[in-house]
Amino acid sequence: MSRTVSRRDLLCDTAIQILAVEGGRGLTHRAIDREAGVPIGTTKNYFPTREKILEACAARMTSLHRAAVDRLRETTPADISPTDVAELYPALLRRAVADDPTQMLAMVELYLEAVRRPGVRQALSGMVLANAEAGAALQQAAGLPSTVRDTGLLDAYFLGVAISLLALPLDTLETVGLDDPYALGIGVFSATAPSSAEAPAERRSAQPR
Repeated sequence: MSRTVSRRDLLCDTAIQILAVEGGRGLTHRAIDREAGVPIGTTKNYFPTREKILEACAARMTSLHRAAVDRLRETTPADISPTDVAELYPALLRRAVADDPTQMLAMVELYLEAVRRPGVRQALSGMVLANAEAGAALQQAAGLPSTVRDTGLLDAYFLGVAISLLALPLDTLETVGLDDPYALGIGVFSATAPSSAEAPAERRSAQPR
């Protein structure tokens, strides 16, 4: 049985969809009301300003990501290996770019808005930290001594690759070597994941003081 989505979440999900399709300029209170099928003025009652809408979108995306990672961890076998974790990233890249780019496109818009809006920057910061923490926990379950610094960098690489795949024509992607999504997914993981044989003391020495 599916969980009932609250009106607040419905408005946030609608706003995320509008961000992905129309971009930041298309995100208005009235546009959300129309797309969500609620009375005009409903969105403004929940989120008085456009910045509050954007902050709520970041919080909603964080919540959805955490829930997805929690489900993944609950179904992860106890003997999961680093190779198994690495194989997740081509699948995540395919889903983010080919299957349903809504979340990725909305995230790009949030990054752009965060440059000029302190409130959105703070909300986006929470989303990035939550994603990195969840990723580190998953990698640690596979026996990797990963830290939030490792998975934060991985997420940044992943974002850049995904944007390129979404924005550039195929011939350009082929020319610059970005035409193999599977290799790219493995590559971003391999570029940031520490070796399972690396000593914890070595990992600690890389942390900021």
